[in-house]
Amino acid sequence: MQTVIIKTNRWILVCLLAAAFAALVVLPAARAEDNVAPAGFVSLFNGRDLSGWKVPENDGGHWKVINGVIDYDAESEAKRDKSLWTVGTYRDFVIQVDWRLKEAPYLNPDVPYILPDGTHARDITGKEMKMSLPDSDSGILLRGRGRSQVNIWCWPAGSGENYGYRMDEKMPTEVRAGVTPRTQADNPVGQWNHFEITVRGDRETVFLNGVKVIDNAQMPGIAAEGPLGLQHHGEKRDGKWAGPPSLVQFKNIYIKELK
Repeated sequence: MQTVIIKTNRWILVCLLAAAFAALVVLPAARAEDNVAPAGFVSLFNGRDLSGWKVPENDGGHWKVINGVIDYDAESEAKRDKSLWTVGTYRDFVIQVDWRLKEAPYLNPDVPYILPDGTHARDITGKEMKMSLPDSDSGILLRGRGRSQVNIWCWPAGSGENYGYRMDEKMPTEVRAGVTPRTQADNPVGQWNHFEITVRGDRETVFLNGVKVIDNAQMPGIAAEGPLGLQHHGEKRDGKWAGPPSLVQFKNIYIKELK
């Protein structure tokens, strides 16, 4: 009988310790509802329609909202600028945005091997080294300029770079290196990614999926104020993609203006 009591008491003690441990475990917080701005931010997309955005004239319905996300098929029928721009303009800000490339059907034969200083690697003959990889292409356009964009694509160097400044050979070496991603932090094509982009004056810092890929990089000559844009890229010729298309979706687009 005594043996049974001792075993029972031990079992009760084990159960009590397990309950105490469980009480100390903090469960992860539930994910915030899509397209509802966190404290301190304002939502730029309501999850229902494109209110607050300038749809390109004669777009033909290619920028649209599907199941709570901004969806683009890279086939806008607009004659000029095919990107999607905010109605409002902004100076200094922090913007958060979730994005994903739906697919990468175009085989890009000209993907460069980008070095940390922003230049392209060359072989022993001095010829640029190129890779052939599946690719799609879009970006977040800053202050109304296509040049000052935070790239979204499939390049091994990673998303987050500023192509317009990195490729400008007239820019100082430190500028070209600064806008080159410090690491590749993209999730695979088809999965969602999260940008947090801070712009203050002519400087930008970019976090991709929680990893700092651009650190206080300079964008000389960037406009002091302007709208934000979601980039169009690519076109079809004879029914085939002639370049990496913007087969992309966006949601959870929030902004906090800085003083």
